[in-house]
Amino acid sequence: MCGGPLVGDRLGRRTAEEVDRRFRTLVDCFMSLSSSNPEMPKPGPARGYTVVARRYRPQTFDELIGQDHVGKALSGAITTNRVGHAYLFTGARGVGKTSAARILAKALDCETGPVPVPCNRCEICRSISSGDDVDVLEIDGASNRGIDEIRQLRQNVNVRPSRARFKIYIIDEVHMLTREAFNALLKTLEEPPQHVKFIFCTTEPSKIPITILSRCQRFDFAGIQAGSIAERLRQIVEAEDVSAEPEALETLARRATGSMRDAQSLLEQLLAFAPERITLGDVHAMLGTANDQRLHDLAAHLVRHDAAGALAEFRAALDGGVDAAQLIEQLFGYFRDCMAAAVGCSAETMLYASPAKREEVMATGKQIGLQTLLAAMQILDQTLSRMRLSTQSRILGELALVRICSLEDLDELPALIAQLRSGAPAVGSPGAGSAVAQPRVSAATDRRGEPHPPAVPSPQSGPNAPTGDKGDKKRELTPENAAEIWSQAAAKLSGLAADNANHFDHVAISAPNRLVIYFKPRYTLAKSVCEHPDQVARFERALAELTGQRIGLEFALLESEPSEPSEDRRGAVLPRQRIREVAQHPLIRQAGELFGAQPTRVDDPPTDQ
Repeated sequence: MCGGPLVGDRLGRRTAEEVDRRFRTLVDCFMSLSSSNPEMPKPGPARGYTVVARRYRPQTFDELIGQDHVGKALSGAITTNRVGHAYLFTGARGVGKTSAARILAKALDCETGPVPVPCNRCEICRSISSGDDVDVLEIDGASNRGIDEIRQLRQNVNVRPSRARFKIYIIDEVHMLTREAFNALLKTLEEPPQHVKFIFCTTEPSKIPITILSRCQRFDFAGIQAGSIAERLRQIVEAEDVSAEPEALETLARRATGSMRDAQSLLEQLLAFAPERITLGDVHAMLGTANDQRLHDLAAHLVRHDAAGALAEFRAALDGGVDAAQLIEQLFGYFRDCMAAAVGCSAETMLYASPAKREEVMATGKQIGLQTLLAAMQILDQTLSRMRLSTQSRILGELALVRICSLEDLDELPALIAQLRSGAPAVGSPGAGSAVAQPRVSAATDRRGEPHPPAVPSPQSGPNAPTGDKGDKKRELTPENAAEIWSQAAAKLSGLAADNANHFDHVAISAPNRLVIYFKPRYTLAKSVCEHPDQVARFERALAELTGQRIGLEFALLESEPSEPSEDRRGAVLPRQRIREVAQHPLIRQAGELFGAQPTRVDDPPTDQ
C-alpha cells in the first residue's frame, strides 16, 4: 500500500527517453529468449516487409506521375495563400488521389511550412507518410458511412490540433456515405473552423450530392500513360537491384490500363516469380496471356477466314497456359488497334500493340476493312460479356472465332444494298444474275398471276442491245402487254411514287391510248400517291418513251379483295414465292442477320435505255 504512490511518483518523473530505453531492453530480452528457445517463433524478413506500392509512394507533388495539373494547382494555392477548406479528388483507381491528399497534408502541416514542397524529414512529415499522425485522420468512407460517424466527426472538428498547424480529414471513397451522413456534413463542410481542412477522394463523383460538390474544389485525376508507368517501373526494378527486359515492363504498363497501383501490384508478383531477371515470357506466364506472335498468327487465320486454323491456334494457346478470356480480350484490343489503322490513325495512337508489331497491325487493319472490323469487335465484346457469366469459356471463345471467320467482306455491303434499292443488278457481286437480279413476275402474267400470250422480248435486254434513243424499238400497247409496259415504266422512275406503283393489282385499257391502273382496297394510300398530278406526268413521260405515243392514265380501286391463288394455271412463280427464294440468297441472308431485317418485295431491274 505504501509503495503504490511512490511507484506512481517515480513513473511520473520518468522521461520519454527512459521509457523508450526500458522498452528496448525488454525487446532485447525477448529476442534473446526466443533465440535460445527453438520452439518460439523467430521473426523473419517477411514480418517487416512493405509492398512496392507503399514503399515507392510519391512524397512530393513533383513525384506525382501523370498529374502535373494537380500538383501545379495545389502548389500555387499554397504559395499564394489561397488554400481552400475542402478539396475533392476524383479519378480511377491507382492514379494517386490518396497520395496527393497526404502530400497536401504534409505541405500544410510541415514544420517548415506551409510550403509547396514538404521536407519529409520532420516528425510530422514522417508520421503523415506512415499514416500515424494524430492530426491527419484518414477515414474509410465505406466502413464509416453512417450518420453517427459524421456526428462524431462534427463534434471533434472543434478540438484544435495537438501539435500541427491544421487538423486534416482525408475521407476515402466518400461516395459511400449515406444521404443522411452527407446532409449532416453540409453545414460543417461549408463553414469549418479555421484549423480544419477536408480532402475527399472518390472513384465515382456522380454519386456525390451536388450540395457537397458545390462546397469543394474539385480536381480530376487522369489515367496515367503507359510510357510513364513503364518508366516508373524501370526505376523501381533498378532500386530493387533486379534486371528486367524493356518489353516486359511495357507489357505490364499496358496491362495496368492507366493505373499505377495496378502496375506496381503486378510488378510485386513478378519480383516474387522472377527475383533476379524479369523477361517477357515471365510476364505472359504469370498473367496467362499470349505473346505478340501467337496473337498475330491467330488474327491472320481470322483474316483468311480459316476457321480450322484459328481453332487450332486457339487450342495451342490454351495448351500453353493461356487463359481463354484473356486471349479473347487481347484479340479485342488487337482489333481495336486495327480499327485505328483502318480509319487512318498513326502508329502512335495504338494502345495494345507493341512497337515491334505496329506495322503488322496497321497492314492487317487495312486488309480487313473497317466494317468487317466493327462486326468482329461486336462479336468479341458480346463474347467477353458472356464469358463472365459462364463456365464454358473455351467453347464461347471458339464460337466467336468461327463467327468472325464466317464474316464476308462487309465493306462492299453498302454499295450492294444501294444497288438493290435502286433495282440495278449487283454486277460482279456474288449471286449477280441469280434470284436477286431476276425479274419479279413473268412478262406473260399480270399481278394476279393471270396468263397472257407471251410478248416479244425487247432488244434492249439482249447482249447486243443498241445504245441511245436511235436504237430503241417502240412497243405497241395491247391488252396482252399492258401490265408489262406499266411495270417497265414504273421501273424507269425512282422515289416514293415508283415504289407505290409496284403495288398495282392489274392493268386494263379503257380507251385507245388510255390505261386504268387498279389497286386493291388495302393500297388506297399507294393509289393516292400515284395519282398526284406531278407523278402522273412522270408516269406518262415514261410510257411515252416505251410506246412512242402519249398514254393517258387513270387510277382506280377494286370493289373487293380478289382471292390470290397460290400459283397460276401455268405454274408461274408468284411474288410471295419469289420473296422466299430471294431470302435464301447468301448475300440477302447476311444483310438480314446484320441489320435484323427481312425482304418484303422483289423489284424488277430497270431496263437499259
